[in-house]
Amino acid sequence: MKMITLHSKALLMTVLMLSAVVCRAGELSKLVTNLEAGKKQVVVAYGTSLTEGGAWVGQMKDALDKHYPGLATVINSGGAGQWSDWGVKNLDQKVIQKKPDTVFIEFSINDSVERFKGSVEIAKANLEIMIASILKNNSECEIILMTMTPGDKYTKGHRSYRKDITAHYEMYRTLAKQKELLLIDHYPNWINLQKSDEKLFQEYVPDTIHPTASGCAKVVTPVILDALGLKKAG
Repeated sequence: MKMITLHSKALLMTVLMLSAVVCRAGELSKLVTNLEAGKKQVVVAYGTSLTEGGAWVGQMKDALDKHYPGLATVINSGGAGQWSDWGVKNLDQKVIQKKPDTVFIEFSINDSVERFKGSVEIAKANLEIMIASILKNNSECEIILMTMTPGDKYTKGHRSYRKDITAHYEMYRTLAKQKELLLIDHYPNWINLQKSDEKLFQEYVPDTIHPTASGCAKVVTPVILDALGLKKAG
C-alpha cells in the first residue's frame, strides 16, 4: 500500500489535506481504464445512508459524465440505517442484478453500531460473502472498499452509539490488502480535520457521521476521483 497525499494551505473553508490509501497505487482503476477505452461501465455504490444520501455519489457521477459522456451508469444502492447483514441479504437485488463493472462498498460505519449486536468478525464474514458473490458473477468486477467518518458524537446507550469503529475500519484495510482491492480511506482525513479545525469539521459533518454536500465536495469526492486515477487519465 502507498499513501497518496494532496496538501495545500489557504482559506480554511476551501483547503484540506486529502489522502487515500490505495492498493495498486499509481495505476488507473479498472473503471477509468475501461472508460478510457470507450467501454460502457456500470458502477454500483453499496452501503449505508452515507451512500444512499451521500452527495459523493452524484458528484462522482457528474465527474464521470464530464470526462466520459454517455459511458458511465452510476446506480445508488445504499440503504439508510443498514449494516453489512442487510448488505448480504439484499446483494442480489441491489447489486448483482445490476450487472456492475465496479462496486463501491461501505458498511463499516454501521457495522460498529452497538444496537445491531454485530462484531468485527461478523462484519468481516459478511464483507467476504459480498466480495465472493460479486466476483462469482463477474470475476472482472472491480470492488472498492471505503472507510468513512468518525461517528463518535454519541455515547454508550444512544441508538447511534458506535463501538470499535477503528477496528472495523482496520478490518477493511487488512482485507483490501489481502485481496488486492482498491481501498479509499476517508477516516484519517476526517480525524485530521476534527483535530485541526473543529469548527470546519462540524460544518462539514455536523453529527460526525453524515457529511454535507460541501463536506463531500471538499473531503470525500476529490479523494475518490484521485484514487480512481481520473486526474491521471486523458
